[in-house]
Amino acid sequence: MELRQLRYFVTVAEELHFGRAAARLHIVQPAVSQQVRRLERELGSDLFDRTTRSVTLTDLGHRFLPHAKEVLASEERALAAVKELREERERTIRLGTSDGIGDRMDRLLAAFTERVPGAHLDLVHAPVEQRLRDVRSGALDATIVRGTWDAPELDFTPLWDDPVVVALPAAHPLAAQESVAFAELAELPARLSSRKRNPPLFDLIVRCCREAGFEPLLGKEFTTAQDTLATLGFGPHWTVFYAAHANLLPVPGVTFRPLRDPSPVMPTYLATRADRRLGPELLGLIQAGQTG
Repeated sequence: MELRQLRYFVTVAEELHFGRAAARLHIVQPAVSQQVRRLERELGSDLFDRTTRSVTLTDLGHRFLPHAKEVLASEERALAAVKELREERERTIRLGTSDGIGDRMDRLLAAFTERVPGAHLDLVHAPVEQRLRDVRSGALDATIVRGTWDAPELDFTPLWDDPVVVALPAAHPLAAQESVAFAELAELPARLSSRKRNPPLFDLIVRCCREAGFEPLLGKEFTTAQDTLATLGFGPHWTVFYAAHANLLPVPGVTFRPLRDPSPVMPTYLATRADRRLGPELLGLIQAGQTG
């Protein structure tokens, strides 16, 4: 039994005329008659009484009709569900993200929802290099990255700039100032992420130290925000955080202060495949990031 046979049968039952049913189905009449006959042979009985003047349903036809309609209705519901899922997937952006975005992410999500209602963001957390590979392969639609990366085949669209602030023991004299000059950090060990782990941030801070006239005294490497901040309150060293991240990190014993002379700023980009057309969802995401 085929769905088209049920469809032809229901149409003939509604029209009670093979010619009109064929016209409604946009096929020739012999094809309708042939498929209905095959259905009748499979059921072992006629569904219609046919004369030269009329077509009427048999008792079996009357009993079979609601069941055939239910099968066709189930088909329509299934197709509608598949279409809805496909449209939902087409309106879902698989977005790579990472630690340190802080309250920027809340603003980005709110602005994106306002600009592209009905679309969704599926956030995927992974190291930067893996996210860039996933964008190239198509596993991700885009990823947020801080700083510039050597990534052929990808476009980097500017989103926003974040100030970088210093984290100090709250008991240190520098923590009492409204801002801290880089040169004032020269004698303190710095807990920084390694260049291998975070090249843009490492290069930015080292460049600022050199501009202030000193080479940073590198102490123990930055591990996680939680662990690094926990030890910071007990030792005379410093580290850096993006201001958007620091806004969410009230830590007893640690003070965050703006940096000056120079004042480091980290640019943030949206990385997408260079050969990909930016649809309304990705364009809305870019606009949300640039204005959020």
